[in-house]
Amino acid sequence: MIDGRVFVTRRVDDEALRLLKADFVEVDVWEHERPPAPDELRRRAAGCLALVTMLTERVDAALLDAARSVRVVANVATGYDNFDVEAARARGVRLSNTPNVLEETTADLALALLLASARRIVETAEAARNGRWGPWDPRGWLGVDAHGATLGIVGMGKIGGAVARRARGFDMRVRYTSRQRHGDAERETGASFVPTLEELLREADFVSLHVPLTVDTRNLMDKAAFAAMKPSATLINTSRGGVVDQDALLDAVRRGHIRGAALDVTTPEPLPPEHPLFREPRVLITPHIGSATETTRRRMAVMAVRNVIAACAGRHMPSEIA
Repeated sequence: MIDGRVFVTRRVDDEALRLLKADFVEVDVWEHERPPAPDELRRRAAGCLALVTMLTERVDAALLDAARSVRVVANVATGYDNFDVEAARARGVRLSNTPNVLEETTADLALALLLASARRIVETAEAARNGRWGPWDPRGWLGVDAHGATLGIVGMGKIGGAVARRARGFDMRVRYTSRQRHGDAERETGASFVPTLEELLREADFVSLHVPLTVDTRNLMDKAAFAAMKPSATLINTSRGGVVDQDALLDAVRRGHIRGAALDVTTPEPLPPEHPLFREPRVLITPHIGSATETTRRRMAVMAVRNVIAACAGRHMPSEIA
């Protein structure tokens, strides 16, 4: 047994918790639905050897100084923009994430959002539920075709590549732009490289974002980007909310510069229910469910826990952040 305490900042899969309890003397789990507030997080982390965190927890100098015994923090997420990596390194704290777990599941959702937006699934289901299912009308509830359309992928990483593979099943023409060409993805999916974002936006009927949130990608989709899109085009975002300038998106939808958007990520999260994007019928918003299947969330939690156990036992961490 490892003589130390682990704080898990949200209830995760039982299998992951069993692994922790088998190796650590004490496992403290935050049982509430909402994440711990920063002061509560600092209080519960004090005296811990390790933390298992979610994207909702900011792991920064203030937290690590309040919990100087912490030696490892494992994020139950592929991303780690909630980590101050330099602050952790300066204090000798090891960090990990859960890569190569949620790509296929997130790609499923990206395609689901694309189809739901194209065929107005949420709008029409709500209309039927609320008694607005009138006689059949040849002009009623018209959507757009996904099959044969041009899909523009921004960021041909593992998720982007998985989306491209799925798009082939709908006979979509796949174009992509990325920091570098991906020959394997081109051969596997038939995707064509486009050198600039503007050129991609001019061509695409659907634009799907798959880039990390960095200084370069923050507000990547701004007023100029929306102006470059087709008026009939739809934006899909399953990456990070900060990649999209939401004010510019709202303006583009209201002015008819684009057809609509489907977002699984926003800024902030959760997006307040009074936010004007919720009032736009052509904007579909889901509550960051990209990895939300039982199998994938279990795999993520187990990977994070294995990282913690390995680090605290003095072994190599399977997915340490370099």
